[in-house]
Amino acid sequence: MDRLPHTGVSTTSPSDLSPSRAPLTTVAVVGLGTMGAGIAEILARAGREVIGIDVSEGACRRAVTALEVATARAVHRERITERERAGILGRFRVSTDLRAAADAELVIEVVPEDYDTKHEVFAELDTVISPTAIVATGTNALSVTRLAAESAHPERVLGLHFFNPAPAMKLVEIVSSVLTAPAAVEAVTALAHDLGKEPVALGDRPGFVADGLLFGYLNQAAAMYEAKYAAREDIDAAMRLGCGLPMGPLALLDLIGIDTARTVLEAMYAASGDRLHAPAPILGQLSEAGLTGRKAGRGFYTYEAPGSAAVVPDAATAEVRHSTEGARPVRAVGVAGSGTMASGIAEVFAKAGLEVVLAGRTLEKAERAKARIGKSLERSVSKGRMTKQAREQALERITAADALDAFAEVDLAVEAVAEDLVVKQQLFKVLDKVCKPGAVLATTTSSLPVVACARATSRPQDVVGLHFFNPAPAMKLVEVVRTVLTADDVRATAHAVCAAVGKHPVDCGDRAGFIVNALLFPYLNNAVKMVQEHYATPDAIDAAMKLGGGYPMGPFELLDVVGLDVSLAIERVLHREFREPGLAPAPLLEHLVAAGCLGRKTGRGFREYAKA
Repeated sequence: MDRLPHTGVSTTSPSDLSPSRAPLTTVAVVGLGTMGAGIAEILARAGREVIGIDVSEGACRRAVTALEVATARAVHRERITERERAGILGRFRVSTDLRAAADAELVIEVVPEDYDTKHEVFAELDTVISPTAIVATGTNALSVTRLAAESAHPERVLGLHFFNPAPAMKLVEIVSSVLTAPAAVEAVTALAHDLGKEPVALGDRPGFVADGLLFGYLNQAAAMYEAKYAAREDIDAAMRLGCGLPMGPLALLDLIGIDTARTVLEAMYAASGDRLHAPAPILGQLSEAGLTGRKAGRGFYTYEAPGSAAVVPDAATAEVRHSTEGARPVRAVGVAGSGTMASGIAEVFAKAGLEVVLAGRTLEKAERAKARIGKSLERSVSKGRMTKQAREQALERITAADALDAFAEVDLAVEAVAEDLVVKQQLFKVLDKVCKPGAVLATTTSSLPVVACARATSRPQDVVGLHFFNPAPAMKLVEVVRTVLTADDVRATAHAVCAAVGKHPVDCGDRAGFIVNALLFPYLNNAVKMVQEHYATPDAIDAAMKLGGGYPMGPFELLDVVGLDVSLAIERVLHREFREPGLAPAPLLEHLVAAGCLGRKTGRGFREYAKA
């Protein structure tokens, strides 16, 4: 008779791990760095007996001090009483001996992200703790399955990935290997809920959901900076202002630790083979030089001191960046188009005191666009953001027109027509004829080559990209896109105009996606791939990115708002320009577009929407 293959699963009965037993009341936290100390704090606050363990006596002392400081602050803010504080402090004890975990029902390991170090901890825990105790690794890059398989009791091993700072961040990723007992997952999920966290259950792959999407984006931002495509401040400002993110990618890399990011990316690349996950060389160079970010006092930015968040000027600080010296005077602006973006841009200029000619294909369309501006301004009045007089003055500055001939005296002509290169080139040929010499010609394209528009004119040196974000009156960011032919004074004029209308300009070169779309849409595409591969649901991914990454919208919420057809078109442009296999649009995205499921505008995309 053939023998059954050995599965590595212990003979421990699943009932031994039943969540119906008493809740996990005693928890050991192994590793008392920033994350370990934070996890210990939330456990002690939630009434658990917590054993903090670290080989360093200094780390143990710092963890106790951190809890004392955090609870004192909570008392000062009247969030807890002195009695409650005493109870929290009384439930936390520390040790440098791993045998202190003997009585723990759950052990959470958060030692450095090194397989050998973690394996050593797991091997020693096997000799110390009860066979029914659950062991959770805090890794976000290493294989939970590998750690479990080499444990004496693989069914009790899982991943428990908190986000930094642990007391504040709501997301917890609970990661099962193929060996993990369901009862262990249920017990830890119940604990996460009791801690006030939002648990997301996942399978084992490097980066899981949040970091799996986040670190690819961070890596591309590092590569963008390394290629000198844009200044570090511009890359960070673009993603904060253009996407509403709490931090720019390079500042976030400094916070996470450049060495940590490199480790995560190497694990992701080993699993995926996707070159977009291969760590950008600059990450290796900075890591090897010890310039690992805030903790070292220097990374992409320079800080006042190791551990400080205060950025100080350094050799890379661009003192003369965004200069407006030599800018051409702009008093009148022409806006070509009658859609939402065109009317929004016209509103921005008019509110700033500039004379505006708004030209549509017909006078009726131009008048409708002006009426749309009037309603927008009226909302501002009702919200107390402007006076009725200011509204009337802004509207008086806008002249509706049905032909580009009306742009004869403008100093700046801005096209905001359909995202079709042929249409834009034809329009620029007309602008070249009707606009006066010295007028700056600008395109608001988000993905098409600006130089192709410039070459449609006899004055390519006067053409620049001014990529506003929707809705233009509210969004602060403008990407100023300079081609190889754009004159210095034209670039300066673009920056002067942005300053005059209260926008934040960022400089970038003329390549697909510029800054924001080149970093945003591969992230969205990778989220679609996760769903396509049945790794996680849209709801789980959206929750992970909002709760774990601080994103204002999850990727699938955003895709449905932007439009799946628009997203697919941008993905195709990026793939065609950079020729990276990892940028190829996800087949699921293509299938949904082919089926007419384009998002909110059609009532169905990744989710269904009630018809208006």
